[in-house]
Amino acid sequence: MSDDLQHGGALDVMRRHFPNARLPWIDLSTGVNPWPYEPLRFEPAGLTRLPLRSDDDACREAMAAAWGAASASILLAPGSELLIRLLPFLIRAQRVAILSPTYADHTHAWRESGAEVIETNDPLGFAETADVVLVCNPNNPDGRVFAPEALREAHSHLSRRGGWLVIDEAYADLAPGLRLAADGGVDGLILLRSFGKFFGLPGLRLGALIAPDAIRQTMADRLGVWPVSGVALDIGARAYRNLEWQATNRARLRLARQRLDDLWIRAGQKMTGGTSLFGFARVENANAAWRTLARQGVYVRRFNWSSKHLRIGLPQDAESETRLTAALSLLA
Repeated sequence: MSDDLQHGGALDVMRRHFPNARLPWIDLSTGVNPWPYEPLRFEPAGLTRLPLRSDDDACREAMAAAWGAASASILLAPGSELLIRLLPFLIRAQRVAILSPTYADHTHAWRESGAEVIETNDPLGFAETADVVLVCNPNNPDGRVFAPEALREAHSHLSRRGGWLVIDEAYADLAPGLRLAADGGVDGLILLRSFGKFFGLPGLRLGALIAPDAIRQTMADRLGVWPVSGVALDIGARAYRNLEWQATNRARLRLARQRLDDLWIRAGQKMTGGTSLFGFARVENANAAWRTLARQGVYVRRFNWSSKHLRIGLPQDAESETRLTAALSLLA
C-alpha cells in the first residue's frame, strides 16, 4: 500500500486496496484547487499545429505581469516536477541544505545527482556553508513561510560564494507577498513555479523556471524545442491575465480553508498548519486514521516520515464536507 505515499492523487490504487469503500471517492489527498479556472476556452489551432514562439511569449508575458517579473527571466516547462528532477544535474552541487519536512522529490533529486543532502528545519542557517539552500515557500506540507527579507539575506550570502538559493514557489500564487519573482534573473537565485495547483488544472502540465540566463539556456536545451503544448500556453496566458479571477479565488480558498478547520476541530482533531489549499493535521495514529477515512471513501495524504500527521485538501461542496464530517466522527 506504499504507492499512495509518493504524491497523493493515486485514486486507482485506493480503489484496488479498498474495494468496499463508500462511493463516490472524495479525493482530498492533493493540494490542488477544487474549483478550477474557468472558462477553459482555447484556440483549436493549438491542437492542430506545433506551438509558436508567439504562444510562448504571450504566456510568459502574462505570467510576468501577474508576478511582477521580467518576462525574459522566465522559461516555460511542462510542469515544475520535471524542473525539480533536472535542476540538480545542471548545477552539480556538492552540499545541499533542504528544508525538512518538505516536498520529498527535492531531496530525492539532489541525492540522485550525487550531492550530500542536509535535511534541516533551518536551511537558511546553511547559507555560509552549503552550495545550495532549497526551500518551498509556502512550504508543502506544513505551510511554513519564509519572509522575503530573510530569503534575500540568505541569497546574498550564497551568491557571494558562488552558491544558489532555490525556492519552490509552487504555492506562491496563494500569497503574492511571499514571491521573489521580481528578483528573478539575478545570479544565485532560482525560482520554480507551478500553474496547476492554484488554477486547479494540474493535468495541463504547465510550470516555469525563473533563473539567470545561463541556467535558463541550459535547461531549455534539456527540455527541447516544444516542451509545452499550445493548449497549455493559451490557457495559461488567459488565466494569468485574469487578475480578477485570481483575487476572487484567493478569497474563496481562504473561506474554504476556514470551513475545513472548523469541521476538523469539531471532530476533536488538531490542525497545526497548511496553506489556503490544504490543512496539515496532527493525529495520534495517522496510519490508522488514514485507513478509517479510506474505508469511508475519503482519501487524504499520509507520509512515510511521520505516523502522526495527515494533509487534507479542501472539500469541493457541501456533500463532500458532510461526508468528511461523518468519516471524522469515526476517529473519536
